[in-house]
Amino acid sequence: MSNPNISALFRQGTNRIWQSRFARNVSIVASGTAGAQAITIAFAPIITRLYGPEAFGLLGTFMAITAIMVPIAALTYPTAIVLPKNDQDALGLARLSVMLSIVMAALVATILMFSGDRAAAALGVESVARYLLLIPVFMLFAAWMQIAHQWLIRKKEFSVVARSAVAHSLIVNSAKSGIGWFHPVGAVLIVLATFGQALHAALLLIGARRRYHHPSEPSRATLRQLAHRHRDFPLYRAPQSFINAASGSLPVLMLAAFFGPIVAGFYTLARMVMATPTILIGKAVNDVFYPRITKALHKGENLPRYILQTTAFLFVIGLIPYGIVILTGPWLFSLVFGGEWNTAGEYASWLSIWLLIAFSARPSATAIPVLSLQKEFLVYEIVNVILRTAAITTGVIVFESAITAVALFSLSGVGLSIFLIVWVVGTAYKRKTKLNHDE
Repeated sequence: MSNPNISALFRQGTNRIWQSRFARNVSIVASGTAGAQAITIAFAPIITRLYGPEAFGLLGTFMAITAIMVPIAALTYPTAIVLPKNDQDALGLARLSVMLSIVMAALVATILMFSGDRAAAALGVESVARYLLLIPVFMLFAAWMQIAHQWLIRKKEFSVVARSAVAHSLIVNSAKSGIGWFHPVGAVLIVLATFGQALHAALLLIGARRRYHHPSEPSRATLRQLAHRHRDFPLYRAPQSFINAASGSLPVLMLAAFFGPIVAGFYTLARMVMATPTILIGKAVNDVFYPRITKALHKGENLPRYILQTTAFLFVIGLIPYGIVILTGPWLFSLVFGGEWNTAGEYASWLSIWLLIAFSARPSATAIPVLSLQKEFLVYEIVNVILRTAAITTGVIVFESAITAVALFSLSGVGLSIFLIVWVVGTAYKRKTKLNHDE
């Protein structure tokens, strides 16, 4: 295809996106997320000067562990709430998710009570051993937050999601700054991170309850039948999410184990700041894109076109923030967060290369359950974690350099994200071709 045709196709697709209800819904979610991120960014120069790299290293290590555990909190059944055609089955999945979250949190708490210290020592993260019992609490509230969030997405109550994000960010960041003036230690950040999950869950649940209308008829499916019907989520999506989280958490855990909490703190801030575009726009697109392509699938519409248009749209938007950090990372971080954070800026420059492509790949990742590719995606994630583990291990052990480890980790992520886009779009195109042929 010639360049003029590509340009015309992109302009046509972009115009359609902006003129659609899809764009309006994205703007609603993005406005709330933007407000939440603006609050976080406004507080960040204060918080980084109060707490320092070591405190951020403790927080990053704790969050890396919880990120691995959250996907198993309700076995990813909350993600399936958007899929049923009727609200009765969706509510059944919500009840199933609540029950599972309580059971899983209790199980993890029991295990940590008896073997938490040994697990921390084995991972080389003894610095957070005293906070391990907060993990099941974090898991429980994270699961409830997901349940309320997915229900609100299903009902297209995007304004509730937006307002909750802003309120959560304002309260938590105010607490970090206020307490930090008197007691700026990592424990404060960890406790507030756990409290923040409970707060966000409460805000979403209140919003969901106010907009809840009990279905006129109960679900004809039992919880057991619903669990079986959506069994691909615990069988494939939960392990995939677990592996993906382990892959994402790997740098923090390895940097903490080999170089200490200060180096882990540099990476934590770099990753947190560079995740902002993904949180700001990527999540908003995901929340709106997921039910939209689910509906498109039910109606037999053109899925490859939706995926490609949104991918191109995100890439163009991501070029601005990520490109700036790629070119000026160390200087920018020193200016904004203080001179001691220069190294975090070096990490951010490398991470931006990967995150730009991963940001663009969000539509492809979102389309996985819609295209019923959960099993294949699990294989992809296993390969993903193997390659990225090899990359960061090479940097840490062979080169004995944290910067090299982050660079290799990021470059491996670029290749894997490109493959994901090509694979999902190709699969969607084959499905569309087969559907047209059958008709």
